[in-house]
Amino acid sequence: MQSFLEEVVAAVWKKQGTLEETIFILPSKRAGTFLRNAIAHITQKTLFAPDIYSIESFVEHLSGLSYANNTQQLFELYSTYANQTPDKKDDFFTFSKWGQTLLQDFNEVDRYLVDTEKLFSNLYDIQQISHWSPDAPKTKMMEDYQQFWKNLNPLYKAFNNNLLKKGLGHQGLVYRQAVKKLEDYIASNKNKTYIFVGFNALNTAEITIIQKILAQCKSDIYWDLDNYFLDDSAHDASFFIRQHQRTWPQLQNHGLLGISDHFLGDKNIHIIGVPKNVSQTKYVSGLLSTRLKKDENFIKKTAVVLGDESLLNPLLNSIPEDLKGVNITMGYPLNKTPLASLFYQFMDLYIKKDSHGWFYKSVLAFLSHPYINILLDKETKNDAEIIIETIKAQNWAYIDIDKIRSLATSEQLSILFSEEIPNPEKFVKKCLAIILDLKDKLQVSNNALSLEYLYHFYTLFNQLLDVVQQHSFIDDLKSLQSIYKELLSSETLDFKGEPLQGLQIMGMLESRNLDFETVILTSVNEGILPSGKSNNSFIPFDLKSAFGLPTYKEKDAVYTYHFYRLLQRAKNIYLLYNTEPDVLEGGERSRLISQLLTDQNMMGKISQTIIAPAISPTIKTMERIDKDAALIELIEKYASKGFSPTSLSNYIRNPISFYKKNLLGIEDLSEVEETVAANTLGTIVHDTLEEIYKPFIGHVLTVDLLIQGKSLIRTIVESHFLNSYKGGDISYGKNLIAFNVVVRYIENFIDLEIADVKRHQIKIIGLEESYQINLDMPQLNFPVVLKGKLDRIDEKDGTLRIIDYKTGKVENKNVTIVDWQEIRTEYDQSKAFQLLCYATMYAKTNPFNHIVAGIISFKNLGSGLQYFGTKDSKASRKTDTVITQDTMLAFGEQLEELILEICNPDIPFVEKEV
Repeated sequence: MQSFLEEVVAAVWKKQGTLEETIFILPSKRAGTFLRNAIAHITQKTLFAPDIYSIESFVEHLSGLSYANNTQQLFELYSTYANQTPDKKDDFFTFSKWGQTLLQDFNEVDRYLVDTEKLFSNLYDIQQISHWSPDAPKTKMMEDYQQFWKNLNPLYKAFNNNLLKKGLGHQGLVYRQAVKKLEDYIASNKNKTYIFVGFNALNTAEITIIQKILAQCKSDIYWDLDNYFLDDSAHDASFFIRQHQRTWPQLQNHGLLGISDHFLGDKNIHIIGVPKNVSQTKYVSGLLSTRLKKDENFIKKTAVVLGDESLLNPLLNSIPEDLKGVNITMGYPLNKTPLASLFYQFMDLYIKKDSHGWFYKSVLAFLSHPYINILLDKETKNDAEIIIETIKAQNWAYIDIDKIRSLATSEQLSILFSEEIPNPEKFVKKCLAIILDLKDKLQVSNNALSLEYLYHFYTLFNQLLDVVQQHSFIDDLKSLQSIYKELLSSETLDFKGEPLQGLQIMGMLESRNLDFETVILTSVNEGILPSGKSNNSFIPFDLKSAFGLPTYKEKDAVYTYHFYRLLQRAKNIYLLYNTEPDVLEGGERSRLISQLLTDQNMMGKISQTIIAPAISPTIKTMERIDKDAALIELIEKYASKGFSPTSLSNYIRNPISFYKKNLLGIEDLSEVEETVAANTLGTIVHDTLEEIYKPFIGHVLTVDLLIQGKSLIRTIVESHFLNSYKGGDISYGKNLIAFNVVVRYIENFIDLEIADVKRHQIKIIGLEESYQINLDMPQLNFPVVLKGKLDRIDEKDGTLRIIDYKTGKVENKNVTIVDWQEIRTEYDQSKAFQLLCYATMYAKTNPFNHIVAGIISFKNLGSGLQYFGTKDSKASRKTDTVITQDTMLAFGEQLEELILEICNPDIPFVEKEV
């Protein structure tokens, strides 16, 4: 079957016999490449090639202007706006948010040759009516707002005039100027033959140009449409062409050229629902692999059309390795490259810098970037790693230039970190210096792809430097970042390949005029195909309709045409849609699919499938570590050094955690404490109480002594914050709250002590004393040590007490035992377990008849000292709080069983659910 372009070339060649004085005008440049191939294929002889233009380049040629890029337009519009409103203008960063919308509106009204005087006058009137009130007078804000709308027409005229003086134009202005110069162009090119190929939706300027050329020159226009749609007066695929047929005099007298009858031919249409977007690319990959195995040549006539062009990256990562030859017409977006995030983070670093310096998270993220690691890597050290490790070790929440210089000094670091926040020009020069340093590093490693990235960014930042030097209003980094994003969004890395060979990957608009035997179309969802309602305009719907500007209705018809045009000549069609719609990835299955399914003439040609990944239930198996000889040796060493009550509690909680943390020594990742961590808070409380009570060792507590200690609390807490919370600032925010909480904790505790010493005699015997005892375990052939630190030992009215401080919440149930076996199996009893470990250690070196042990919980101070106790049953109200020799014997049995279990080579470490 001939493609549409081959049919057009064959018809023109048959009619004219020559193409030398012929000008072909097509909707896109991409179609021009395929047209040249069709000419070579049809004519089969050497000849002078005709001129081939895309409609945009033809209009540019007519107008005598050059297209201004989007950035140039935005700057010119801001300059014009600033000159018109010198006193009340927005800064460039704020302007760029609404300036883009205004540019689109100016562009559209010019392409549709709208009378701007009337349009903007109507727009101003609408705003006045919407803010009119018979009673309330206009406020200053309302007057300024309405003045903005009143100034739109003068702004539009001045903006266009400024562009014209420079020989530039936005697309709409170029089209308007082309219409003005059309008569002169026709007069000087009467001998040319014009062939317009494959158009559908046309703006007013294009319609005017084409109609005049059709009326006054040798010319033809070929439409890429099937009779099936043309004959259906309700079908949106032929909406625009039917409209042209009714309103163009040249089409009323002659039939439409190029109309075909292929849609009802043999077709296999597969409608496939796939969950989520990335799954669609995986399915495409599998489909290509399957088809390749059946027919290696099918790929030559196959196109993958991306309804959502953001799927290019996952698709490229999914293409089968055995697929030879891929042509990608879209280019790889520069903002998807790793370097894009590097410079964005670099700008963010200075935008977010405040009087305290750089926040640690920004610095860590920036220094962790792979290209910064390359930049700061030296033969013997990596400055980035040194700074990251020091920030974490010193707990720096904010970093200033002096801290950076204290760790490392190099030319690269002086470029990255400076005391002052650079102006945009200096910042761009910093970026260019980074690129040149990276180039030297990457040339050594011969990283060709990264060097290609660098070249594009070097070009981009040179563009930015020109812009910054020309326009003084770009005076802050936020504005620079906005321009950087804008430039980046329009830049692509072009793929090298043979445009007419292999698998074709393209966007929907690039498929215009092209025909393929196999079409794979992705993201056929509402909000994507068609794009649906979007109101990115200052001009309301009613006003657009009144002035002949396109609305979402016309845009839907455009998508419908492109969709069905792709299907016309294709034989194998795969329509993929996302079965899991959401706001970001499109809506429900497209109405275009529903329309196909309800078409009686398509019955029997369509199959529907829902694809879902195979879901196999994952049964969580608890981790198990068998004890080999090496692990037993590790346990023996650990036992010889000493089990602590905390490590044994960790085993009770989860043996795997004990194995990793206590035996292997795997600690949690070092992180900067932005706010004081719970364990740091606990350390500060312990150290403060030790310092306050240390002078009281060996003495009976009195009210005067405690009041004296209380007066020192704030100073002592502050000093221990500085020691334990390194680099932390406690002068503001959550840390200030934490500081005051600790002060209040200790003040409240001493108040309780004062009340207690008024009624009882309390003598301090020891504080933070370390104990280490050997456990008698004949079953083991190696020593077993129990070690720990007792927070406080005192005597109350002759009764010896062991006291443990906890900053967390502890309740009586956590220190009360009913079933002795639970103390070595249930983590809830870990507090009781620890108290008895302390009692065991103390009793080994200090024989006693009976003692008591308890916990002071600072989150539950109202309960006072919560004593360890035993009960006969959970229902029993009587609790025995005295620790006797019998108590120690009962606990000793459980402790022995626990340690024997840890040391038993036949009992593996098995994970517990925490």
